[in-house]
Amino acid sequence: MNISLNSISFSSTAIIFLKLNLCLYRYERAGATVVQIFERVVARQPNKVAFLMDDGQLTFAQVKQLADRVAAHFYAKGFCKGDTIALLMETRLEYPCIWLGLSKVGIVTALINSNLRKETLRHSITVANSKAIIVSTELAGAIAEINEQEGIKGLPVHLFRTDGAPDTASSSSSDPLPDAEDLRLSLASSGSSSSNVDLSAIPNDISPKDKLVYIYTSGTTGMPKAAVITNLRYTFMALGCYYMLSFRDDDIIYNSLPLYHSAGGMIGVGSVLLCGVTAALRKKFSASNFWTDCIRYKCTVAQYIGEICRFVLMTPPKPTDTQHSVRLMFGNGLRPQIWPQFVSRFNIQQIGEFYGSTEGNSNLLNIDNTMGAVGFVPNFAKAIYPVTLIRCDEETGEIIRGSDGFCIKCKAGEPGVFVGKINPKKALNSFVGYADKAASEKKVLHDVFRKGDIFFNSGDILVQDLLGNYYFKDRTGDTFRWRGENVATSEVEGVITTIVGLKDCAVYGVDIPETEGKAGMAAIVDPEGKVDLEQLAAGIRASLPAYARPLFIRVLSEVPMTTTFKLKKRDLQVDGYDLGKIQDPIYFLQSNGTYRRFTADDHETIKSGKARL
Repeated sequence: MNISLNSISFSSTAIIFLKLNLCLYRYERAGATVVQIFERVVARQPNKVAFLMDDGQLTFAQVKQLADRVAAHFYAKGFCKGDTIALLMETRLEYPCIWLGLSKVGIVTALINSNLRKETLRHSITVANSKAIIVSTELAGAIAEINEQEGIKGLPVHLFRTDGAPDTASSSSSDPLPDAEDLRLSLASSGSSSSNVDLSAIPNDISPKDKLVYIYTSGTTGMPKAAVITNLRYTFMALGCYYMLSFRDDDIIYNSLPLYHSAGGMIGVGSVLLCGVTAALRKKFSASNFWTDCIRYKCTVAQYIGEICRFVLMTPPKPTDTQHSVRLMFGNGLRPQIWPQFVSRFNIQQIGEFYGSTEGNSNLLNIDNTMGAVGFVPNFAKAIYPVTLIRCDEETGEIIRGSDGFCIKCKAGEPGVFVGKINPKKALNSFVGYADKAASEKKVLHDVFRKGDIFFNSGDILVQDLLGNYYFKDRTGDTFRWRGENVATSEVEGVITTIVGLKDCAVYGVDIPETEGKAGMAAIVDPEGKVDLEQLAAGIRASLPAYARPLFIRVLSEVPMTTTFKLKKRDLQVDGYDLGKIQDPIYFLQSNGTYRRFTADDHETIKSGKARL
C-alpha cells in the first residue's frame, strides 16, 4: 500500500519545491493579495462549486458576491484598513465569505474559537484590539455573557442571521443581544442599503505583507495568542499543500475541521479560494459519517487531525470503508502506531502528514508516504529552506549552547528543538508573530549559529534521520495537545484555582495508550478534603472548552514544592494516574461533565487502549 521513499526522488521534490517558490515569488512581485488571487480564480471558473455543506452550496461567483456585500456593508459603516473585527461563528457556507469580504477593505478578522467562553473569550477579542464583533445567532449568548465587561462594553455587535430568522425588533424579549445590528447575508435578499455602495470607492491599497486574519494559538502564557496571518503567509500555506501534495483541479476536499483553525480555515479553505478546488464542509466532525459524507460529496481528498483518524478507525467495519473515492488524506498527528491499519482498512493511497505551528516559519510536509514522518527536508534544500534541530534539555526544553556561546546542531537520530531561520524578506522564512509583541519575542532565538542571526523556536522536539525525514517526539514547555487543540496549563490552573478557593493546583498532560496527544490532569492540594467535586465540575464546564477540561483530578494530601515554591509538576506528571504509585484519590471525567472516583478497572481499561475518551 505505501509508496517507498524512492518513489519520489530528490530531484522530483526539488522541482515541486521550486515551482512553489516561483509561484509565491510571482504573486509577491505582482503585489497580489488573497482577494486578488481569489478573484482571478473566480474569473476563470465562476460557475464551479466552491463550497458544499449539507444540502447547500456556493459557486465561486456566489462567494465573491457575498464577500462583496460584506465589504460594502462594513465600509459604509466607517471601518477601514487596519481595523480588526472579531468573528465568532460555527462552520457554515458563509464563514469564508465574511472574512474575505472584510479583507477587501483591509479589515483584519480575528477568527475566534467558537468553543471559548467568559474570560478566555473576552481576552481573545480584546487582545486583537477588535473594534466590533460579528456573531451568529447560535453563539449570541456567549457574547451576552461578557457584553458589559472591560474591552467588550460599547463594541458594536453585528448579529448574523440566516433568512427566515426573526428580526431583532420582534424578538427583543428573548434575544440575548437585543441591541445588536442585524447582518443578513444571502443571495436571495438584497441586504442592507450599504450593499449599494460602489465597491470601486474602497481604496485599493492592500499589500501581500498586510495582515489578513488572526488565528489563535495557545501558549505557555495561559491565554490564547493572536497569531498574525498576512496575505503572504496565507498564500504560502494554501499553495504549499496544493503544490507539494500534487492536488488536482477537479479535487473535492472533505473538510470537517473548524474554520477558525489553521488547518481547516487556512489550508483547507485556502486551497479553495486560491487554487480553485472544491471543499465539502461539515459543522462538526462525525466518525460514523466520515466516509458516508465523502461518498455523498464525491470527495477525492480529505483532511484530518490525529484524533480524527483514530476515531474513524474505531468505528465498526462497513462497506463504505472502501466505497469512497478518497486517494489522499492530509493533516497532522496521525500516529505511527495506527498508520498502517488506517491506510490498509480504508484503502488510502497517500498520507500527507504535515508539521508546523500557525505562526511559525518552519513547516514540514511528508510527500512520499514515509510512515510516521512529519516531513522531509533533504540537505540540498536547506539553503532555500533553512530549518534544523538544535540540542536541548529534553525535560525543560532549555536550549544547550556550546563553549563558544552558539547552539549545537543535532546529529541524525539525536532529538532536538526544531528551529527555522528568520528572513523577513522571504515568505517562506518570515516570522510575523502575534498581536502581542512581547509574546512574539519569546519565540525568537538570537545568535544561534553566528552573531546577529535569528531563528524561530518551535518549542517542539523532533528527530531527523539520515535521509532527511523528520519525526515528532515531544512538546516542550507547559503546553500539551489534546483533541487537536493546544491546551495551556496555566490557563486551566487559573480557572481551577479560582473555583476551589485559590488552593494550589498543577495541570499537566499525561499519556493515554493508543491515543494521540496528552490528556489533561489536575493535581489539587487539599489536605483537609474540602474540595466540592460537583462545584468544581460545574465551574470547569462553564469556563473551559471540552478539550481543555482535565480528564483526571488528583487530590493531594501534602504539598510537593520546589525550593522556588512551585509544585513539582514534573514528578506529578511521571506519576500520572498510576494507582500503583499513587495513594491520593483520583477522579475521572464522565461524558456528562461530572467526576467520579477512578478505579483499578478504569486504569486497566485505559492501559489496554480500549477506553473511549
